[in-house]
Amino acid sequence: MSCQKIGTLGRALCRKGRRTATLSAPSNIPAFACASLASSGLSLNGQKVCKSTASCDTEVNGSTGCQTAPASHAHQAGKKRGEDLLSRSGRAFSSTAPKVDSKTYLWARYNEMKRLVHDIIPPGVCNQLNPATIYANNEVHLDKVDIYGFDYDYTLALYSNALDAMIYNKARDFLIEHYKYPQGINKYDYIPNFAARGLHYDIQKGLLMKIDAFHYIELGTVYRGLKPVPDEEVMQLYGGTNHVPLQQASGFYGKGPKMKQYMDVFSIPEMTLLAAANDFFISNDIEYDPVHLYRDVSEAIGMVHIKGFMYKWIMQDLEKYILRGDETYAVLHSLVNQGKKLFLITNSPFSFVDKGMTYMVGKDWRDFFDVVIVQADKPHFFNDCVKPFRRLDSNGDLQWDKINSLEKGQIYKQGNIVDFLKLTGWQGTKVLYFGDHLYSDLADLMLCHGWRTGAIVPELEVETRVVNTEKYAQSLTWLQALTGLLERLQKHKDPESKKVLQDWLKEREELRAVTKNLFNPQFGSIFRTCHNPTYFSRRLCRFSDLYMASISCLLNYDLSYTFYPRRTPLQHEAPLWMDQLCTGCMKTPFLEEMAHIR
Repeated sequence: MSCQKIGTLGRALCRKGRRTATLSAPSNIPAFACASLASSGLSLNGQKVCKSTASCDTEVNGSTGCQTAPASHAHQAGKKRGEDLLSRSGRAFSSTAPKVDSKTYLWARYNEMKRLVHDIIPPGVCNQLNPATIYANNEVHLDKVDIYGFDYDYTLALYSNALDAMIYNKARDFLIEHYKYPQGINKYDYIPNFAARGLHYDIQKGLLMKIDAFHYIELGTVYRGLKPVPDEEVMQLYGGTNHVPLQQASGFYGKGPKMKQYMDVFSIPEMTLLAAANDFFISNDIEYDPVHLYRDVSEAIGMVHIKGFMYKWIMQDLEKYILRGDETYAVLHSLVNQGKKLFLITNSPFSFVDKGMTYMVGKDWRDFFDVVIVQADKPHFFNDCVKPFRRLDSNGDLQWDKINSLEKGQIYKQGNIVDFLKLTGWQGTKVLYFGDHLYSDLADLMLCHGWRTGAIVPELEVETRVVNTEKYAQSLTWLQALTGLLERLQKHKDPESKKVLQDWLKEREELRAVTKNLFNPQFGSIFRTCHNPTYFSRRLCRFSDLYMASISCLLNYDLSYTFYPRRTPLQHEAPLWMDQLCTGCMKTPFLEEMAHIR
């Protein structure tokens, strides 16, 4: 939500915490009881208790009303006051005061919090996120960036979803024709939106799953073929835990001895084909080796690229497959007009890039770039110093001459980052490179060479639309509020209270399923598990200074703009953000003072 909306919500919470109700009877009420009694319509000594989630500081023969208090003090202060009152002469509770059982108390707190959540999220508040926003993981001053570099596929050129089905179908044909897999696999058509980027695949067990930033498998997102694996079975398969040890997880480039992480957009068809082939063997009770299947599917997908099928399909119907070419032109034109140097480093062949760039930008597209490098073989381009640059002539044929400089208007193949830096002198934070693959495009540049990096995450556009829905905002806010109630009230240990808490835990799991399914019924958001960032998110934050849905987002910012990352609180810091605010006033002190904070 926007800064303005969060401030509004903060003030709304604060106003709720400051509502007062005068008690005519000279009695004190423990702070922790105030909200619960009010929410259920209960009264003490015939007087209705103040309706607030804040603490109550009513004194004898006078009232100060409700005041918000820090969470760490509210319960303790209330408890201490209650004990003191019983021990002081003339200051005890009336013997006729009704006693509230724990079950009634818990449900009263629940109902009050639910009303609060409903009140602070009015209709129409949930459409504030702009899908064209650029998000910062690190502070970036664009006025200090002189050189802009780009990958090609899914960076300069965005492709339609129709391409995924084509890649899947051709790779499935390869499995049957070249690897002699059963014809029955042909019955499995491509399933759009089954898989999601950033998933892990257990090669030996044949399982597709989502793993969080702490190497824990998110239960409910493990699939064998096209069917989910029960949580109990997952725990059994991994030795009584859902944790994947570091040595078994994917390595630095997403490939480990037992796990493979699918990090780029092109991997969606591969994951879907793996799931379909696994499902065929399982459904037909055919014994097979998951390791062989993984390798065969991987090679079949590779053949689609190596044999040039994907390139041919796109070149034959550019209008069908390439999206937003005019935006690519606008970005390049704007950068060059403001005196920026541009370069292109891509793994794709020149003929393919030339066709696409001519379609999007025009025949003179090379005039925009100071250096163009094709078939670079990333990530080896960025971490291997062996391959020298070679020049291509106007027909795309390799030349034999030694490369002593990288000249504008020429096309170069292969090469390596060390020679690139020597020949251009482009080093450090004055260079900003954009790519879609966190490992192949960005990791080495961020960690080893000090360039600024920008990740292109097309899924942001779809996920932003989900986050902007009222259903998502209501579900997530209530989920956070309910979690806050569970955290604060778990001290109630009597049987009735435990049953209430179990009901809340069940509702919490249902809410998690609702928010997950809004993104993807199988795997949810690519950025979050139930409460933690995903493994993908962790890598995104580590390897990119900025991230955005497409490079066209640059058109919304002046080239002197400074991106400042949001200061999200650590667990031990003051709760300033929306997810903490929505757990209620009892846990969020000083709301009035914090209302202006983003």
